[in-house]
Amino acid sequence: MRARCPLPAAEAIAAERCRRSLRVYMAAAWHVLEPTTPFVPGFHIDAIADHLEAVSRGQIRRLLINMPPRHMKSLAVAVFWPTWEWITAPSCRWLFASYARELSMRDSLKCRRLIESGWYRRQWGDRFELTSDQNVKTRFDNNRTGYRIATSVGGTATGEGGDRVVVDDPHNVRTAGSDRVRRETVRWWDEAMSTRLNHPARGALVIVMQRLHQADLAGHVLEQGGYEHLCLPAEYDGRQTVTSIGWRDPRTTGDALLWPQQFDRETLASLKRVLGVSAAAGQLQQQPVPPGGGLFRREWFPVLEASPTDIRARCRFWDCAATRDGGDWTVGVKLAQSASGRYIVEDVIRGQWSPADVDRIIEQTARADGVAVRVREEQEPGSAGKAVISARTKLLAGFDYRGVPATGEKHTRWQPFAAQAEPGNVVVLRGPWIPTWLDELTIAPFGVHDDQVDATAGAFAELALAATPGVTVLKIQGF
Repeated sequence: MRARCPLPAAEAIAAERCRRSLRVYMAAAWHVLEPTTPFVPGFHIDAIADHLEAVSRGQIRRLLINMPPRHMKSLAVAVFWPTWEWITAPSCRWLFASYARELSMRDSLKCRRLIESGWYRRQWGDRFELTSDQNVKTRFDNNRTGYRIATSVGGTATGEGGDRVVVDDPHNVRTAGSDRVRRETVRWWDEAMSTRLNHPARGALVIVMQRLHQADLAGHVLEQGGYEHLCLPAEYDGRQTVTSIGWRDPRTTGDALLWPQQFDRETLASLKRVLGVSAAAGQLQQQPVPPGGGLFRREWFPVLEASPTDIRARCRFWDCAATRDGGDWTVGVKLAQSASGRYIVEDVIRGQWSPADVDRIIEQTARADGVAVRVREEQEPGSAGKAVISARTKLLAGFDYRGVPATGEKHTRWQPFAAQAEPGNVVVLRGPWIPTWLDELTIAPFGVHDDQVDATAGAFAELALAATPGVTVLKIQGF
């Protein structure tokens, strides 16, 4: 390493302030990467810096940052942060990934350019030097055993481990709607990248991204738990959480902007028009479901204390899954139809049970409901589906039971029930199942699970269309 000449007092003080504060460092280093564009401060940049500093101190081991695009997330996390930490910890080893190799390389090149700049070398050139034997676009090492590797989702990290494992935008907006691609990304994180920590008890995993789907990587790790969550919606929506370092969103009024100097109200309105309601909810607001829901709205379902006395038919519809402690849910929805034409959701049973437990619960529920309640079940295609229905027919001897094949798209099958719910023709009977049931309905069709929606729509199809003379259920409803 080259000896560094003593800095003038003012410059030495500025360098020390940068070393102590990532927020100060980002503002000071900005001119190296963006010499023609002024640095625009924002409270969200300060929040990101504060949480990344907490990672560097070992205070946070798992960090998820959700924020809109073009709000400086990549520069902050993938460029400024590693170059700042190397000032005091040049032996730190970094693995970075993005959905595209080109994006990872872009940030790697910016990192190297900043480290090799006269501004950086003048102040911290005596701390470390980049080695010449390992200095390429996707990897560079320093002479203090530190390195920075750039890879992509599904790519290889050459078998190396890291002290900081970071993914920036793991999903491509164009393919985030694909269940297969999303599952592959989540599996890559769980089975490949998250196992790369050199010291699992001391290293850190960091995810920074915009929300694109309920089951994206952010949704996956939030469901797993254990991640500090810094959520920064473009417009304040009333969500107020305090992170472990005591940070809270300083906005208090509805629709207050995240970075008004760069994205004012007119700019955001234009983005919303381009993105559409669903994409804007995820990418801008970090809620991959529009406020109030998708196909269904909460306000459509008033709560009753007791069912009407003029009930003329009831149906318990089952959507079954053969899973225990994970995966899809087995759901049984009991719906009643009154003589006045209203529909009452009276009960919902939901669980993740083994096949034997499913049989037992369906039989117990049928006996509790009584023989007057029709029992219907969505029949899976193929011989396996027929075998299940045949076995349950024997199990439920004496009850009005049959399997109903499902045809057509889910959204098409749900639409008739939604058409009755919107004008107020559907009510719910008060019960502890209501919050979970409403949560799933109002997320559809963007949610991870839709078993309760399927079962409710199936019960509605049975009561509404089977009661109409001459109407074929399969043709009209899709069941």
